[in-house]
Amino acid sequence: MTANNVVPQGLFGPGIAFVTRTDIANGTPYNVGLCNEFSFDMKATVKELFGQNTLPLLAARGTTKVTGKIKPATLSLSTFQSVFFGSGGTVTAGTQYDTTASPSTAIPATPFQITPTVPSSGSWVSDLGVVNAATSEPLSQVASAPAAGQYSVAAGVYTFSSADHTSGISVIISFAYSFTGAPGQTIVLANTLLGTSPTFQLDYKTTLYGATFMITFFNCIATGWTQVNKLEDFSMPELDLSMFVNASGNLCRISAATQA
Repeated sequence: MTANNVVPQGLFGPGIAFVTRTDIANGTPYNVGLCNEFSFDMKATVKELFGQNTLPLLAARGTTKVTGKIKPATLSLSTFQSVFFGSGGTVTAGTQYDTTASPSTAIPATPFQITPTVPSSGSWVSDLGVVNAATSEPLSQVASAPAAGQYSVAAGVYTFSSADHTSGISVIISFAYSFTGAPGQTIVLANTLLGTSPTFQLDYKTTLYGATFMITFFNCIATGWTQVNKLEDFSMPELDLSMFVNASGNLCRISAATQA
């Protein structure tokens, strides 16, 4: 793009960040979820020579550590799976998981069982507890033959005691379930061998008044994934990065519209 600003180039806004795997053939580039923030930091160690006085006589710069951070406004499991987990994450496209609670239901007569309806024609996955609908007191789960105040569950079928049926107790059942819903996806993480680190190239650009700044880090690894969910605020996952040189010994390529 041709620059049309007449002042030294400024940088504004979060820009756009792309990541592309470099440790596999034909890695798929991903736009990192509407980038809200991107930063990188080059920090060197320093060794100082002191004599008898308080200030150093000489200073020498040692090794340099290069790190970065991306905060996307949206969550892309495909991106995180590719650059963070690599072969350690198994993706199932179209499958999602959720939780729900059944409406208040009276315990029926023998065999004293309730099979809650799973939303979205999904499948029951796991029990998340049963409470007395009137008192909110939790019932205790047992393996079988529940007594008063207890229940057992197998494959989504909940069994209660005859005593609780006789008492006219109604219950609310909470459970997790899976369902098919495009374009959703699910990732299951495996315990991979130590040293498994997908590498990727990071391309970042930002533009102000037609002047583009672009930086490409040739080799990166993801070193952290932080996600904070809190009251009355959006959650922005944070992807921490560490950058290093490629086979040619180059760290990055920087392009700017200014000559200053």
